[in-house]
Amino acid sequence: MADFIDKAKHKAEELIGEAKEKIGHKTDNDDLAAEGTKDQVSGKTKQVGDEISDAASDIKNKFTN
Repeated sequence: MADFIDKAKHKAEELIGEAKEKIGHKTDNDDLAAEGTKDQVSGKTKQVGDEISDAASDIKNKFTN
């Protein structure tokens, strides 16, 4: 089961990415905007992994209990 701390870190990575992207666009800093987009994708991807891990754990528990 994905750890609560890891889930929080992954969500934070996504939210920080959103902020970076917005700041990058407002300041015409394309590098910062791109970094923000990358961080968002990374965070979201990790969150999907967390969901898959949780689902797999739930399925395992149903068969072993």
